[in-house]
Amino acid sequence: MKMTGNTILITGGASGIGLAFAERFLKRGNEVIIVGRREEKLREVKETLTTIHTKVCDVSKEEERKELFEWAVKEFPHLNVLVNNAGIQQRVNLLDANENWDYYRNEISINVEGPIHLTMLFTPHLKKQSHGSIINVTSGLAVMTGVWVPVYSATKAALHSFTTSLRHQLAETNVEVIEILPPAVNTDLGGAGLHTFGAPLTDFADTIFEELEKGEVEIGYGGTKERLHATREEIMQGIKGAWQNFLKNNPDFRSSKK
Repeated sequence: MKMTGNTILITGGASGIGLAFAERFLKRGNEVIIVGRREEKLREVKETLTTIHTKVCDVSKEEERKELFEWAVKEFPHLNVLVNNAGIQQRVNLLDANENWDYYRNEISINVEGPIHLTMLFTPHLKKQSHGSIINVTSGLAVMTGVWVPVYSATKAALHSFTTSLRHQLAETNVEVIEILPPAVNTDLGGAGLHTFGAPLTDFADTIFEELEKGEVEIGYGGTKERLHATREEIMQGIKGAWQNFLKNNPDFRSSKK
């Protein structure tokens, strides 16, 4: 990927991985637009990173995605990189899934509908640029399911599959398709304090950018890098082992089981 001189739009860019990427792209001489649902969070970022551009958008909503696309290509006609990073993660006990369906649907809308629809909207525009990139942030759980986050794992597996198809379909164009598969990273994904055991955000982001500079198009970190080359048996054993370990550390997860 060309690392400087781009105009880059990052969804979920006001915190966590998205913000870490935005900071690093800015330092490399790119114009960066970050997108998020909460105006106050975007405003806080703007106070620190004064050259960044911000846009409020809930990527779970079709009309807001369309409005984002129309605004972005009008205001930034040279936009050539789309980073689909926005995502949420919810722990779900499938034996006691009593929330309103909208609670579960929202995770699907943000994690799958959002990036796929935005990709379809932006691809014709990106093809017109001298060079373009689509970066989809999936998860190591796209390869090795996290049983305690079944909807999240399914959405990331779907985006992983879509990204593979997209890469093949755009192979003869000037648009490069990149997938980043994070492990658990120390961010507030899933709720404050849930991922404090995860990889340090700074080291994760720095490592990902080293791989981007090398021209890699499928980028893991730590264990997620190994999962890309794991056998079926290794993956199934890993899923079972991680699930047992989760239950050991979270004994109340299935306490409401009937």
